[in-house]
Amino acid sequence: MPTDQTWLPPVTANLVQRFPAYPETWSFQPSERWVRGFADDVAIVDSRRQLLVWEPGHKVPEYGFPLADIRTDLFEEADPPGADLGYYRPRRAPAQWYDLRIGDRLVRHAAWSWDVPELGGFLGVSWFPGVLDRWLEEEQPVFTHPRDQFSRVDALPSSRPVTVSRDGVVLADSDETVIVYETGLLPRYYFPPEHVDFSALTASGTASSCPYKGHTTQYWSLADGSLDDVAWSYGDPKEDVAAIAGRVAFYTERLDLTVDGERR
Repeated sequence: MPTDQTWLPPVTANLVQRFPAYPETWSFQPSERWVRGFADDVAIVDSRRQLLVWEPGHKVPEYGFPLADIRTDLFEEADPPGADLGYYRPRRAPAQWYDLRIGDRLVRHAAWSWDVPELGGFLGVSWFPGVLDRWLEEEQPVFTHPRDQFSRVDALPSSRPVTVSRDGVVLADSDETVIVYETGLLPRYYFPPEHVDFSALTASGTASSCPYKGHTTQYWSLADGSLDDVAWSYGDPKEDVAAIAGRVAFYTERLDLTVDGERR
């Protein structure tokens, strides 16, 4: 979004901006996808009637599963964790945490009940890596967090001139980017690798996953050590965004971005 917002219409009681605002209350949406979560090939979750649950002000949902669709006999109450467990866990303190015990295996803080009376008949079960072994929606493997059915992700080839720099040093410059537009997020510009100055970057060992795009194959930091993990690439992205394969994107909010000759 351009820095100059003067071109936008006024926000009034009759007209508000749809995104990126998220409700300041708890919200949900029913889902009819067949969702299963496995540990040691045992279906811990097997549901065709779960909820997508959003915490107040948050973009990323979690699934809320009816108690009848969960192997509740394998869960036991647990004390709260001593530290933050990860980004896609519940951000507000649950009413109760649960450990998963399956045979000799104990998975700490694998599930929770929300501190919301209306959700008393549902449990959240973590998709965070290293908790359950795998998840399926219908027969498709899924990961990281449930996909928001109200989010759209488009990967569009573009001839706009785009430059990413840092303190006057150009990191990437191209009029052949693929722009990824994802609902409620900043556009991401994916550069052809031949239009990236890799001498200004150094490879890092960081890896991440996105339920819409897939698993990253490489991250880069600035070679001068001033910023870590500012660029990334998907070598084999999901089919919907196949156009970004092998291209390099940047956290442009941490750098200097120019599009169409205008600073963003």
